[in-house]
Amino acid sequence: MVTLAHSYNHLHGAMALQPFSILVFVGLDLVGDGLMKLPFLRALRTAYPDARITWVAGKGKTVYAGILAPLVGGLVDEVIEDAHIGNRWWELVLPRPLKERRFDLILDTQRRVLTSLIVKRIRHGCFISAAADWHLSELRPSPDATRPAAMIQQMLALIEVATGKPAHPDAPLILDAAIQIEAERRLPDGAIYVGLAPGAGGKHKCWPLENYIALAMRQVKAGRIPVIFLGPDERQWEDEIRDAVPGALLPLDFGATPMLTIALGRRLSVAVANDSGAGHMLAAAEVPLISLFGPTLPEKFAPVTPRLSILRAQSFGGETMEAIPLSAVANLIDIILEGGNPLATNS
Repeated sequence: MVTLAHSYNHLHGAMALQPFSILVFVGLDLVGDGLMKLPFLRALRTAYPDARITWVAGKGKTVYAGILAPLVGGLVDEVIEDAHIGNRWWELVLPRPLKERRFDLILDTQRRVLTSLIVKRIRHGCFISAAADWHLSELRPSPDATRPAAMIQQMLALIEVATGKPAHPDAPLILDAAIQIEAERRLPDGAIYVGLAPGAGGKHKCWPLENYIALAMRQVKAGRIPVIFLGPDERQWEDEIRDAVPGALLPLDFGATPMLTIALGRRLSVAVANDSGAGHMLAAAEVPLISLFGPTLPEKFAPVTPRLSILRAQSFGGETMEAIPLSAVANLIDIILEGGNPLATNS
């Protein structure tokens, strides 16, 4: 994790006090965005456990007011979507956004300068933004700090600038008790479950399905139960997987919520996923996760989770996902389950 030191300015003393109210500004959040931003929310709640946190989507909807709302209970106190903030230049001369509301701390997570200038008009005690290379921000990182490649690390940097300390996404995700009971029903105690998520938003990010099937068969032979996570776009694989791996479980119904996927993930001993939404859901479950990368960059897209191992196609002399050997993934599963030190590469 990149830690950014403060460049102490005239407002730093004011930040010595804990802010009572925090506004986080985003443009909008789709499901993938919301999943990727969970570590930021968890780190923000860890840093400010008693603050009232308001999440504002200025230019559209946010899944934190929709499908992911149950997941951020306790992390966010208020969600405002479609706030119509930051779209037009004349907002600079209109009455202040959000009327007369005031926030002790504003964290601006986007980088469009016009939008940041408009958001900064909201009444506040301290405004932090990386837009315009931090020149609009009232607290800044040290001049020699490098910009992290990953979006989530860039967001975590906002918290680190505010607190002067590393950001730790330790605040728990609290799942509904009924969801946890349902996950236990689908994956009962007493077995070693190995999660496999073969899908991704683009086929170029998918390790070959035949490799996932072969990996599942190895788990069956080892006395473990492979648990296959298929999204709506991968339902055509279901019959092939069931025929090839009779011992596999496919616990997700059509339309299953991310909360159920996370609850099921907590019951796994280890999981394997591509660079995908399912991978970020399993990362949120904090299961030991093997993340497979080829044409996309783990430095930019890898999930934030405490027990992450990364296997890259480039480490095996290739660029596409097919270059990752079945044996490398299978051996890494064995090492993790045996309590060893995963010898994965992050380069």
